[in-house]
Amino acid sequence: MENPISPQKSPYKVKVEKGKRYSWCTCGLSDKQPFCDSSHKKEGKFRSFKYFAEETKEIYFCGCKMTKHPPFCDGSHSKL
Repeated sequence: MENPISPQKSPYKVKVEKGKRYSWCTCGLSDKQPFCDSSHKKEGKFRSFKYFAEETKEIYFCGCKMTKHPPFCDGSHSKL
């Protein structure tokens, strides 16, 4: 697999909790989107992206996996 799979073209709105670490899926294969379930290990090329929440708030995790600012949505899905 050369490029990630885009599980959805819109972002995932998630309330993150201060002090918690999140593993964002970069390959698009995870059944726990937008988070990693280690499905990338079958492909070898991809790794999860670690995000540490410095405050409790809602953020938008990229759903298309094409963002230039991981793990956040940057509107790249509008170009798909």
